[in-house]
Amino acid sequence: MTEHPRLAAADGIEEGKRLIRLDDDRGASLAQRLANRLHLLTWRTPLHKMRLKGRFPLKLLAVPEDPIFGDVVAGRALLAGRISWRGETLALADLDFATLSVSPGLYDYLHGFQWLRDLSSVATRAEGAPVAEAIMRKWLAAHGETIGGPAWACPLWGRRILFWTAHAPLILSSNDLIYRSAVLNGLARGARHLDRAADRVPEGVDRVAAWAGIVAAGLLLPGGEPRRMFGEAGLTRALSTAFFEDGGTICRSPAGLMDGIAILSLLRAVYDVRREPVLPAVETVLARAVPALLGVMHGDGALAGWQGGQPLGEDRIAPLIAASGVRARPLRQAPDWGYQRLAGGATVVTIDAAPPPVTRLAAGCASTLAFELSDGAHRIIVGCGGARHAGATLPPALAEALRTSAAHSTLIVNDANSTAIHADGSLGRGVGAVEIDRQELEGGSRIEASHDGYARRYGFVHQRVLALSVDGRELRGEDMLVPAPRRRSRPAPFAARFHLAPGIEVTLTADGQGALLRPDGGPLWQFRAKGGLLSVEDSLWVDADARPRASQQLVVTGEAPAGGASISWLLRRAG
Repeated sequence: MTEHPRLAAADGIEEGKRLIRLDDDRGASLAQRLANRLHLLTWRTPLHKMRLKGRFPLKLLAVPEDPIFGDVVAGRALLAGRISWRGETLALADLDFATLSVSPGLYDYLHGFQWLRDLSSVATRAEGAPVAEAIMRKWLAAHGETIGGPAWACPLWGRRILFWTAHAPLILSSNDLIYRSAVLNGLARGARHLDRAADRVPEGVDRVAAWAGIVAAGLLLPGGEPRRMFGEAGLTRALSTAFFEDGGTICRSPAGLMDGIAILSLLRAVYDVRREPVLPAVETVLARAVPALLGVMHGDGALAGWQGGQPLGEDRIAPLIAASGVRARPLRQAPDWGYQRLAGGATVVTIDAAPPPVTRLAAGCASTLAFELSDGAHRIIVGCGGARHAGATLPPALAEALRTSAAHSTLIVNDANSTAIHADGSLGRGVGAVEIDRQELEGGSRIEASHDGYARRYGFVHQRVLALSVDGRELRGEDMLVPAPRRRSRPAPFAARFHLAPGIEVTLTADGQGALLRPDGGPLWQFRAKGGLLSVEDSLWVDADARPRASQQLVVTGEAPAGGASISWLLRRAG
């Protein structure tokens, strides 16, 4: 809910107080889980297989053009006979879809056929078709007739239909009529599978992907007008639950938002090739989603690492924005999505100002009230990031640890997470409400925010104040632990952590209250703290290739008595 709203004339920023509450339902109920499990089991029954029978297409009505350029390195690896994905490498000769044992990300990359985009970005039809056909034959042999299992998950089928149709020249160039028929028959079966199961996909971008596959099949397969109408109705519903009014996704992940924009951009290309008007809900979501994505980008043109994401660079984001067809400024305030952006001069500050996403939507991070800061192309304060990208270079145990509050630049009480993370990966109790008061002043921007994540366990509310000067040369902060209403507070240690980007040289000042921060090739920044003991500890940062890189962090520690405590700090650009 919003209290005392005032509209800032300069940037359309809603000033004043806003209270964000977390949905109490953190996961699916037992009945829902049992129903979903039973539904998955029915996929392997003869009845479901019979439902997928019907008239099979002889051709596609059109072939859309994928508007997004792929990964050149991954594409060249495919031409050289290797699958290369975030540090994982697999020889095409050894690829067996029936016994595939890889990370979840590579599994989705292979089964969703996103690799077709990478291959087509570096190869001509003559060069790429033999590679694509060889992989397609292996997939059909393992899963073309064997219905069910993870390979038949609806989100994968939605993406598969989009990529199969957009890159049909690579997979349908063969003169082998039996093979071509198997591909087209598989496409039709996948569409019928989605017809019956798309609405059972958990709400979010995955459900959008499933319904987008239905719409694409309706537009590109003969006799698909009824399916198109059915699919557009389902897609409109899915979009309304997957995206907030400010353009963010309910999973709260910038990577998830990129995925949603990519899916809708590819679907729009399907409409374009058929010369049909694009579903209005698609255009509306794209127009909102792009400014939201730009709002969590830093001065280096790359993403902030919120909710376990990677700092994907401009080379990945710029083609996506271009494919969306949307030109917009970064959104400075996304209160529903949960991110705030402060900008002045060359300095950009992004803030996680909401509770984590509920467990049924994502494996969220306990990062409430953390911030990141960049100065032009140089990142200064970061979060560790990477929790969503376990793989060959990032062990699962480490990726899980990167979800904790201590892996973010925020204040932590008694080394505990602001929202509990259970051993099974689900989220427990913690942040239930975040209150924000944003003001645009003549001298800069100021945000006062608080969360109740430590109220139940320690009796404290964490309040954080961030004020960025209009020229971006100074960020003032204050962190307070205030006794929570109707709670009994008790003494507890605290630590305010400021993770530094790799390559920053740190020198503590003689008085022990400050530090000089020298980015490699960047301007000097000064850090000063009052109210706690300042030290330097080791840290790490996960880069755009999901590789952990050594870094350091500033840590301000202290003891909060029952009456509360506060520390003040300053980041000032000296160069």
